[in-house]
Amino acid sequence: MPILTHHPLHNILMGSKHLLKYAPGTITLSSSRLHLFHTYLQLFSTNPQKPISKLPQFSLKKSGFGSYAPVMLTRTVQLPRTVEENRAPERLASLKTKLEQEGIRCGACKPGQYSHMLCPKCEGGDSMERSFSLFIREDGELAMWSCFRAKCGWRGHMRASIDLKGYSGGKQNSTVNSYRVLTEENLELRPLCGELIAYFAERMISGETLRRNAVMQQRYRDQIVIAFTYRRNGNLISCKYRDINKKFWQEKDTEKILYGLDDIKQAGDVIIVEGEIDKLSMEEAGYRNCVSVPDGAPPKVSNKELPAMEEDTKYQYLWNCKEYLDKASRIILATDADPPGQALAEELARRLGRERCWRVKWPKKPDNDVCKDANEVLMYLGPDALKEVIENAELYPIRGLFQFSDYFDEIDAYYNCSMGYEHGVSTGWKAVDRLYKVVPGELTIVTGVPNSGKSEWIDALLCNINESEGWKFALCSMENKVREHARKLLEKHIRKPFFNASYAGSVERMSAEDLEHGKEWLNNTFHLVRCEDDCLPSIKWVLDLAKAAVLRHGVRGLVIDPYNELDHQRPSHQTETEYVSQMLTKIKRFAQHHSCHVFFVAHPRQLQHWVGGPPNLYDISGSAHFINKCDNGIVIHRNRDADAGPLDQVQICVRKVRNKVIGNIGDALLSYSRITGEFMDIDDPAVKK
Repeated sequence: MPILTHHPLHNILMGSKHLLKYAPGTITLSSSRLHLFHTYLQLFSTNPQKPISKLPQFSLKKSGFGSYAPVMLTRTVQLPRTVEENRAPERLASLKTKLEQEGIRCGACKPGQYSHMLCPKCEGGDSMERSFSLFIREDGELAMWSCFRAKCGWRGHMRASIDLKGYSGGKQNSTVNSYRVLTEENLELRPLCGELIAYFAERMISGETLRRNAVMQQRYRDQIVIAFTYRRNGNLISCKYRDINKKFWQEKDTEKILYGLDDIKQAGDVIIVEGEIDKLSMEEAGYRNCVSVPDGAPPKVSNKELPAMEEDTKYQYLWNCKEYLDKASRIILATDADPPGQALAEELARRLGRERCWRVKWPKKPDNDVCKDANEVLMYLGPDALKEVIENAELYPIRGLFQFSDYFDEIDAYYNCSMGYEHGVSTGWKAVDRLYKVVPGELTIVTGVPNSGKSEWIDALLCNINESEGWKFALCSMENKVREHARKLLEKHIRKPFFNASYAGSVERMSAEDLEHGKEWLNNTFHLVRCEDDCLPSIKWVLDLAKAAVLRHGVRGLVIDPYNELDHQRPSHQTETEYVSQMLTKIKRFAQHHSCHVFFVAHPRQLQHWVGGPPNLYDISGSAHFINKCDNGIVIHRNRDADAGPLDQVQICVRKVRNKVIGNIGDALLSYSRITGEFMDIDDPAVKK
């Protein structure tokens, strides 16, 4: 075994033709590439004061280097320190910042040592295994990492590579990753064999398309696999492989770009598909301006905010090809029809800009199943059908931006009166129906002076709608005790008094059997929203519980009675008018989104000069927005003057109806029964008895 002494390390390495491994006191030599010489030269030269036994140990065996002959170094080579070595702390700070941006937390990691932690990608799986190994070189120039979980295997490296000219410790120049240089020769790629050409022919892909896109093959272990070559300006950038079991893998340490990138160099329209075979299929239909993503589709759309470009690692291929995509005025997203494919389309649209994106609608196969992707359309329906898919691509939807055509089905159903309750449901009183009906998704404000019967009338209205339509309701009635509210509702439903009382006269009280049936009806029809604490409920609290009632119990109506029993705390800079406006907007959005009619009781402010007539909607305490923002505004007024008419007469004053299809402004008269709490039309025979 030869002994190398008194030689500068530079001469030892550069004079050697073989290098594989060094261990404490030894350097093992074998066949390698020239760039490895420079890597190890830099490693030793940036640590000139340390003996070799103290330097970190590296192994290249996993990189495929086999036989070696040991060469012994018997003394530490001393080299003069350079200016670059004195700047190692700056490099280390830069490298750690970049690692943090990659999601690798390395604050406690010591250079020159291996650190083990949870993998940022797989988070150690279910067992929370600390399978992630990170090594930072002592000079701060290089970091290498690998996750040893079989289901993850994330590995990579990163350099600091900052320009230290004029470095002040503040700004750090961005770095450029170093990628492998690939050639067809060093990957041992070969033209496709007849068997693989026949395989593509079965998928309607011609030999000419395969040759133009440089689809090749490679021997991998004991099989021949397909090699899709990723090129830019004709140069081989990466390579993706597929075996007969549809298993994919890619060359490591290569730049991620779109497949077929050179075909969209000057394209105004660009088609993006999910797989390489789909790109080839588009070419068979006459579209060369097509590219494929390299990494397939995500399982679902991310609910996180869009990351910065340098942190968007999963979709880095888009940013690497940004100069190509920026030239496109229209991008057609032809991803797969399954949920991951649609999630990919959404993620691409988020980054490319929805305003210039279009999407395809995949046709059905002869068996009536929807085609999954471009290749299935080509195979089952032919190139003309695939061309038609692209020609009929539609604008990618932008949330909040629509056309009337998006609602044509709804408009037709409205015209044909086939939308259920869109024309409103009957109130149960003929006189009121001529002026007002109850429509899902609307907001009705009800007001009136105290003791005019606002709450009683709403309760009677709910009973009528339940009897005719079967609707269920959520009740947020803060002024009523539960037992009192139950009594009022039961009297209206059963049409008998709850108690034997003087006001009931000779009318028989509801029986125990009536009560049991009534309790079952109460339980099936109404859901209570009540705050049992001392504090007042907020409108958000009420709407959150009402939403749960809608989704869980199928509630169609919500009563909030009254406004002044809610918690109305607001920021000091916000006026009451602004607060009321925002509150009513929230209520209307809830009503519209859940197709739930909201009845909101609001008291009028104190009427200093009231002369006995019904108040105006603008008299509601708080803000004119109550009348401005509601869909319907109703004033309930009970006659208190025997000279003006019967004392059991109640005036229903409809003062606002936004939708003229369901009603108009006017007054209706009802008769009120003090015994049962019922409201009846004046011309109802029961009133005349």
